[in-house]
Amino acid sequence: MSTLVPDATAKPQRKLRIDLKTAGPLIALALLILLGISLNENFLSYNNLTNVLARTSFIGIIAIGATFVITSGGLDLSVGSMAAVIAGVMIIVMNALIPSLGIGWGVVLAGMAAGIAVGGVAGFGNGFMITRGRIEAFIVTLGTMGIFRSLVTFLADGGTLSLNFQVADVYRPVYYDGLLGVPWPIIVFALVAIAGEIVMRLTAFGRYCAAIGSSEQVSRYSSINVDNVRLLTYILQGVLVGVAVLLYVPRLGSASSTTGVLWELEAIAGVIIGGTTLKGGYGRVWGTVVGVVILGLIGNILNLQNIISPYLNGAFQGVIIILAVLLQRERRS
Repeated sequence: MSTLVPDATAKPQRKLRIDLKTAGPLIALALLILLGISLNENFLSYNNLTNVLARTSFIGIIAIGATFVITSGGLDLSVGSMAAVIAGVMIIVMNALIPSLGIGWGVVLAGMAAGIAVGGVAGFGNGFMITRGRIEAFIVTLGTMGIFRSLVTFLADGGTLSLNFQVADVYRPVYYDGLLGVPWPIIVFALVAIAGEIVMRLTAFGRYCAAIGSSEQVSRYSSINVDNVRLLTYILQGVLVGVAVLLYVPRLGSASSTTGVLWELEAIAGVIIGGTTLKGGYGRVWGTVVGVVILGLIGNILNLQNIISPYLNGAFQGVIIILAVLLQRERRS
């Protein structure tokens, strides 16, 4: 009687498994697109998609900066109010320089430079108080959120700051024109995302952010300058808020106390939906891009179908943040 001896050289069969942590956002995006197509025939139209992506680009650029902040274990609640201040300062600078520079791109470029500078300084202020003042990021950015919002209200004297209409006509193409039919905000968003992914994955700075978010103590023992890296993440966040505002101002040509309301909520939601861990230690820029696009498409579908009031979008985003964090906790356990 013969016995069957198992072949020791045979390789065990591997079961096909889908890593939901990696593929989850992409699967959600694909399902959302299918839902949009089934609900409205105009969902995939060029005008609708470019409109959604152009509007999403502001939050997307800010969310890329938030990815670095959150990956390193930080948090910035002030980005919406910061955007309002930057927009207000840009408008004031451009209007003030008209007599000396005239109507043209010189005034617009000066306003852009002012916006980037204000964003960098605001980010530095947040980072300096957190790293050198040893104050919790939540407390610092909650405080500066109120400061920035009050400051723009003061600058506007309780009303609205409006850009000179002639300068607005010169500045208008930055939002409404583009390259090969693609609006400039989408192009800038794509370039920032590519650069951010490269920095996060292929540079020491990106690795330091993840290491600090995982364990600040171990990072210090590893000779990483934790304070400087964290400070740079907040400066980067401020600069990217400035970049987003450069693209936002030509859309409306005004700034008020309501500018940028809930932008911090949308940015954080995009980061968390994209798979970045809220407590730090793991972040991915491409996931943030997918997360922000998901939020934009959800809002677009809700508006096209009139499923819920647009005034409830903020509540909807808050629910998404809670669910995303809950799923992260379930995966860790």
